[in-house]
Amino acid sequence: MHGFDARDLLDCYARGVFPMADAREDASVFLIDPERRGVIPLDRFHVSRRLARTVRGDPFEVRTDTAFHEVVLACAASGPGRTETWINRPIERLYVRLHELGHAHSVECWQGGELVGGLYGVSLRGAFFGESMFSRRRDASKVALVHLVARLVAGGYRLLDAQFMTEHLAQFGAEEIPRAEYHRRLAWALKAEGDFYGLGDSDPLALGAGAGDASVETAGAATLAGGRSSIFGAAGSAAGGALTAGAAGAAEATLGPGALALQLITQAS
Repeated sequence: MHGFDARDLLDCYARGVFPMADAREDASVFLIDPERRGVIPLDRFHVSRRLARTVRGDPFEVRTDTAFHEVVLACAASGPGRTETWINRPIERLYVRLHELGHAHSVECWQGGELVGGLYGVSLRGAFFGESMFSRRRDASKVALVHLVARLVAGGYRLLDAQFMTEHLAQFGAEEIPRAEYHRRLAWALKAEGDFYGLGDSDPLALGAGAGDASVETAGAATLAGGRSSIFGAAGSAAGGALTAGAAGAAEATLGPGALALQLITQAS
């Protein structure tokens, strides 16, 4: 894809297509628009009781956009049961450039000064396109997903795109929709202006939390079809009822980041 740059990639996302590669060492990149897309509606995002307890306990320091390239590299690394990944070096460079342009973001889980899990994706107006995730501690990528959804709810996003449906996504309320329905939802989302930092400069979700030692070491990330590691899906309705920046600041006085994230998600339901 000689001459294809980050702005061309943004145009592709606006048309509902995204890049993939057959292997990390394969320099070829191709674009796909699946017949069916996996989706997680933002207003019906499901958090199990066990995961909610973990999120409230703030076992990780959750940060945003402090180690974007590290997250991409961790997602691109091979692991148990996943010898190849779809993130080759041309795709890696494109996402790093999108991050520099303010259109790609990471949500990171840190523990003891170590990056132990996280995710990244692309932001375009009212749509967020989830790309990949990784986890080196139990529940790290799931906690990152909860914090991402809370951030999207607060920022007025309308669509969270996961590309493919998996059993892993189903636990969060994911559903699968036809291509035509996906494009309808995408067009609706692109009419909105999502704000990834919609909680304001004193963003309580960006402050992180104390990192406990309760997590159990696990390897790898959720695996999608064709070895693509991801966590995401699409959302079909606006995230109404989100806390304003002022209300979020007041809530921060009594709630930790995890509890605040869960409150934001509950208000959108």
